Amino acid sequence: MIDPTQIHAITFDLDDTLWPIAPTIAHADQVLAEWLATHAPQTARLSANLEVRREIRALIDARHPERSHDLSFLRLASIRESLRRAGEAEHLAEAAFDAFFAARNQVFVFDGVVQALSRLAARYPLVAVSNGNADVFRTPVGPYFQASVSARDCGVAKPDPRIFEAAARQLGLPPEAVLHVGDDALADAVGARGVGMQTVWVNTHARDWTHDSPQPLTLSEVTQLCDYLLP
Repeated sequence: MIDPTQIHAITFDLDDTLWPIAPTIAHADQVLAEWLATHAPQTARLSANLEVRREIRALIDARHPERSHDLSFLRLASIRESLRRAGEAEHLAEAAFDAFFAARNQVFVFDGVVQALSRLAARYPLVAVSNGNADVFRTPVGPYFQASVSARDCGVAKPDPRIFEAAARQLGLPPEAVLHVGDDALADAVGARGVGMQTVWVNTHARDWTHDSPQPLTLSEVTQLCDYLLP
């Protein structure tokens, strides 16, 4: 359980907590494919092969292990490598990525999330804490967030304690005064608890808790959080 009397702010994971990531990325990939078809048709044909795309991404991941936390860098580098292989202008990579990234932020939030965040933000400062590369302020839930902390900003990804500590500093609060909410049992629940935050596990898919530490308060959707924190 959580102790609402000790909570003075809330941090939220984004992907698969506030919106489903699979349809978001599928839509963004389609937008990228359409952009390439218009501006770099040879690259579009190359990239239409899923195995080629996977091989290029694996190459980029292996080439830049120190940037594994930076999904925008890896995506841009993959686009640039695709252009190079197709014999087209590599400088198009930035514009292609911009098209992808705009679509990546066109998220389809879960039912009731906007209303829940509106209610929670009236009482608590909210901060996004994500390993993904969404810009929360370009999404429909942006108006409810005070700040955002990403793996790219911090140079480390959850469950590394430094990303949670950075979020607490953004809020000007000790970690013990912050509640973290996320869907990933290890990255979110265990990671945030490791720095002293209270945690809520959003277990949308009814997964088993497989960690040695006690299972935190578990909800099937973010909207249920209002029942625990708001009168």
